[in-house]
Amino acid sequence: MSGPLHTPVCDLLGCRHPILQAGMGGVARSELAAAVSAAGGFGCLGMVRERPEMIRREIDAVRARTDRPFGVNLIPAATDKSLFEEELAACLEARVQALVFFWDVDDEAIARAGAGGARVLYQVGSVADACAAEAAGADAVIAQGLEAGGHVRGTVSSLVLLPQVARAVDLPVIASGGFASGAGLAAALALGAQGIHCGTAFLATEESFAHDIHKRRVVEAGSGDTVHTDAYAINWPPNAPVRVLRNGETDALGHRLFGHHPDRIEKVEIAEEEGRPIYLWSTDSPLRAMTGDLDRLAHFAGQSAGLVECVEPAAAVVGRMVREASEAIAGLPRDTGLRR
Repeated sequence: MSGPLHTPVCDLLGCRHPILQAGMGGVARSELAAAVSAAGGFGCLGMVRERPEMIRREIDAVRARTDRPFGVNLIPAATDKSLFEEELAACLEARVQALVFFWDVDDEAIARAGAGGARVLYQVGSVADACAAEAAGADAVIAQGLEAGGHVRGTVSSLVLLPQVARAVDLPVIASGGFASGAGLAAALALGAQGIHCGTAFLATEESFAHDIHKRRVVEAGSGDTVHTDAYAINWPPNAPVRVLRNGETDALGHRLFGHHPDRIEKVEIAEEEGRPIYLWSTDSPLRAMTGDLDRLAHFAGQSAGLVECVEPAAAVVGRMVREASEAIAGLPRDTGLRR
């Protein structure tokens, strides 16, 4: 398949469209990953700190729904070393097509995944980390701008970061942070990316494992309704900012949005998931399987929430992005470079 939306990253990952679904921990289960891949995008399981038995079940569940390629998201820096080793082994034994890593660039993880036959995509927030991932053997980098939801590694916007990363590395670059539309995809391609990486847009889909409370809040939110803070710190290393939708808890922080250390936060249980306690100020977001005071949890979302207007099937999101991007590129002057 050729055309303005077919890029080398499509060949690298085996997908029809250069639209990657973010591996949102807890939210991105088999139903969502399979739906995105079946629609021609690239789905991803969010398996951060999950037991290898669950990872195997979820991989099998995706394959029962589609024969299209997909990936698995793991985060070495946020996972106990022994558990990460078990997670990685489970993925390689199952021969997943790609592994998506995030946060500190882990040379050993990249080497092991590559040696095991998986493509390696590394999500980074700076030019320096993109270069480090390339030097360690990654197959592609995901450049994440400050607009992104969930954990945010970078400190500048996608518009500024993306072209710098694209110039600095010879790998395919995928844009992340603020991308939830076909026009955004066209813009990312113009800035040097070979595709986009979307979380917020796919969180608010029918197949997402996010709780309906979370989905509804994303739909209702505007781009100015997010907060960048490190207050949601329990479960992660120190100094790990996130972007969430504002709520009563973040409003109460006032100007004290940063300086929160996970080891100094009192664990107050406000919800539970099948017997597992969920604490206020943890990095747990509301999931279908949770009960309790879910409004007080981290409602991860990027500034692209302002572009999300309804909860709909993941295939509809992919289809609309492809259609809008094709129309946007077709409407450009012929000397832009995107017109082929």
